[in-house]
This record gives sequence, structure tokens and C-alpha cells, in this order.
Amino acid sequence: MGLARGRGRPRSEAADGRILEAALELLLDRGYDRFSVDEVAVRAGVAKTTLYRRWPTKDHLIVAVVARRQDAVPVEYSGDVRADLNRYLGAIVAGLHQMRQAGRPTTADDTSAGLVAEVAAAAARHADVGVAVRAMFHHRNALVLTLLERARASGELHADVEPEVLFDQLAGALYYRLLITGRPLDAAYIDRLVISALRGASA
Repeated sequence: MGLARGRGRPRSEAADGRILEAALELLLDRGYDRFSVDEVAVRAGVAKTTLYRRWPTKDHLIVAVVARRQDAVPVEYSGDVRADLNRYLGAIVAGLHQMRQAGRPTTADDTSAGLVAEVAAAAARHADVGVAVRAMFHHRNALVLTLLERARASGELHADVEPEVLFDQLAGALYYRLLITGRPLDAAYIDRLVISALRGASA
């Protein structure tokens, strides 16, 4: 007997790429409120049904866009954990700044969390969006935790350091500034943050 074929057409990675590229362009141009899934379908040259099968709401699609941009940021251990963390957090902050300014004039108040706050709010309001957001961070954080585990194994960090707790200190501080205080997130702050977090963790 031959193998039974699965129902429906196989998912096209090329179509996914076109959709996510079109969604990113529209998101940066229009921002959250004026983002239209139907317009993304038109720009990507796909049927609306194709898009909605993949991402049922605009929040799901926006999370997928953010996840794709995060995946473009390399996470590598070079043997210098301070430099690695500075580089990674710097790339993340650059992405957050771009997202917070989505759809807003360049002269807009840069203390607003913008789109980042909208995604956080959607994750809190809708359980399925929350699942998607947590899955996105679980995937990315696993790479950073591996970096920290390698730094611990190499002797750069104390043997009793908990990578998850250490990274919580770093990421938590970034999102606290972004979402709550609105204070600057720049290279100088990132370096001070990393130095402070590593002070008790470095071997």
C-alpha cells in the first residue's frame, strides 16, 4: 500500500517569506493600528485564505514578523561573554527601537514603547497570541542560555551561576525601561547593565 497523502497543499516557504517581508514593510510604514492583513496579502501576491490559514489574526502575523527578525540576530559564544552579551543585547535593542517607531514620524516621542507595547497587550488579552509570544521567546532564549552555559563551562562564569536567572536580569531590565520608565536604551546603558549582571557571576 502507498502512503496516504496529507490533506491540503504543502506549506510554501517562499510564500511565507513573501508574506513576512510584505508584513514587515507595511508594519514599519503604518504601525499597529493601521496594519491590514488583507493589504499584506495583496502586497505579497497571495490569496487572503492562504494568509489567514497561516496566521488567523493580525496579532499572530505581527508576532511571526518579530520572530523572523529575531532569528536574523546571531547568537554565538566567542570566548568573551561580556562582548557577546553586549553585541546580542545591542542588536535586540536596535530591533526594539525600530519596532517602537513603526508607523510614527521620526520626530515622535521616543519614550513610547509603541508596537512593543501593543504586542505585549495582545499577548495578555488573547491566550493564543500569548502562546505564540512565549514560544517565540522560548526559542530565542534557548540560544542565549546555551551561550551562557558555554561561558560557564569554559570557566568565564562561576559554576553555580544559573543562566536563566542571569539572562532574566538582563532582558527584564531592557523591557522594564522600554515598557515602564521610557528611559534611554543605548550602548552605554547596555554595557553598564552587562557589567553589573556579570559582577557577581564572573569567575
